[in-house]
Amino acid sequence: MANKTAANGHGGFPWKHLIGFVLSIVLTLFALWIALETDLSLTWILIIIFGFAFLQAALQLLMFMHVTENSTSTKLTGRVQVGNILFAAFVAIVIVIGSVWVMTAGHAKHDKHDEPKTENHGEHGGEEKSEEHGSH
Repeated sequence: MANKTAANGHGGFPWKHLIGFVLSIVLTLFALWIALETDLSLTWILIIIFGFAFLQAALQLLMFMHVTENSTSTKLTGRVQVGNILFAAFVAIVIVIGSVWVMTAGHAKHDKHDEPKTENHGEHGGEEKSEEHGSH
């Protein structure tokens, strides 16, 4: 009886995979349309494409990687697996944003202090030299 239940769980048409595949294609085509056919600024195009990329990654984790399913060998529930993925994503985002923040703040500070200190030699100084050469 247990084998019949397991066979029913794996049998039939994989609707979940088909829906995930179609949604992935739609997200990809929509991102392509935004990049090629809209007059948005480059910044907004990149923000939208990255948003679609994160949505597609989440969709593929849910539909194809079976993240929400329970694991019998490791005894992890779907909630624990999703929590682990969210925590890993949070750590990765903090590392990337923190690195960019530290690098830009450091460069901004160094740019202010590294400006060469020049004496004020305006156009008047050049005119005096030309007058001296002209008077000899």
